[in-house]
Amino acid sequence: MDIKYFDNAATTRVKEEVLNEMIPYFSIQYGNPSSLYSIGRYNKRAIEKARRQVAELINCETNEIYFTASGSESDNITLKGIAYANKEKGNHIITSKIEHPAILNSCKALEKQGYKISYINVDKSGIVDINELIKEITNQTILISIMFANNEIGTIQPIEEISKIAKKYNIIFHTDAVQACGNIPIDVKSMGIDMLSLSAHKINGPKGVGALYVKKGIEFDSIINGGGQEKGKRSGTENVAGIVGLGKSCEIAKKQMDSHITKLRELRDYFINQVEEKIPNVKLNGSREKRLPGNANFSFKNTNSQELLFKLDSKGICVSSGSACSAGNSNPSHVLTSIGLEKELAQGTIRFTFGEDNSKEDVDYLLESLEEFILNQDNS
Repeated sequence: MDIKYFDNAATTRVKEEVLNEMIPYFSIQYGNPSSLYSIGRYNKRAIEKARRQVAELINCETNEIYFTASGSESDNITLKGIAYANKEKGNHIITSKIEHPAILNSCKALEKQGYKISYINVDKSGIVDINELIKEITNQTILISIMFANNEIGTIQPIEEISKIAKKYNIIFHTDAVQACGNIPIDVKSMGIDMLSLSAHKINGPKGVGALYVKKGIEFDSIINGGGQEKGKRSGTENVAGIVGLGKSCEIAKKQMDSHITKLRELRDYFINQVEEKIPNVKLNGSREKRLPGNANFSFKNTNSQELLFKLDSKGICVSSGSACSAGNSNPSHVLTSIGLEKELAQGTIRFTFGEDNSKEDVDYLLESLEEFILNQDNS
């Protein structure tokens, strides 16, 4: 069966160019980058090349990039590293109610250690309440962490406005940009971002590698102790092949940004228009205008999302009923609850996320299948 993949927010296919760049580091160039002999030095240079490629994607300095094992680890390092390094200054962190579990669960862990967390509400489209955010700021606030774009509903946050608020009150500003990085332009300098998390497997790179941008001058504690790799901030022998893959995927994303956005936006808009035209009782979740180019999140009335997911899977169609990180949980996600979606609609919610490999013909096949299952269900 020919697979039609529409879950690119969960993960993406590793591009051939990326894989080819990685392969030598599994077998030929296998040296430890910390070693002083030639194959060790060669791998060290490969890591620094990748560091430059990542930095160029988000417009920062090469030495402001730290490699990690995932976006989740980057989020953990940010929250805990900043909290521990600034405990003499304050113990208060501000985030939103629709963050990725890597942020929310790190905050819960910090709460158990005595830190205070403010969880900001969002409106029906998923945009954070700026006025509430400002009201929550105190002289103990050390960090504001708001995701760049939501992994479920695709809503893009007013990052520059938030960064200006953080700067006004001398607060460090972090954004989880795992979904946004490589899918929309990001310039950490012009946007005033202090720290940023990203992940390779969301942009046609390998799983198991991510990066953290930290603006020069910001101090954070290490949460992984060991041999002192990554300037002592993230110890552990480097995943050279993965890092090389991340670098290459960032290089490609930067070169193809405009065409990538155009293609995904066209597929997304076509799909949204066709769904709203052909299928009754549907609701588009998230901001219609301020959303990721490849994201369409729909709630179908009187529909069980899990049942619909498996029916689509029977036709070779891969979609998600929410975040891949919480798959299997039958309860409505915290994101859908936070935007005020009633339970009946939340239980019929499917996330469709398009990628480079999708075509208009693929989307038409998806539309036909949706009509078949949902309209037949309504008539039964």
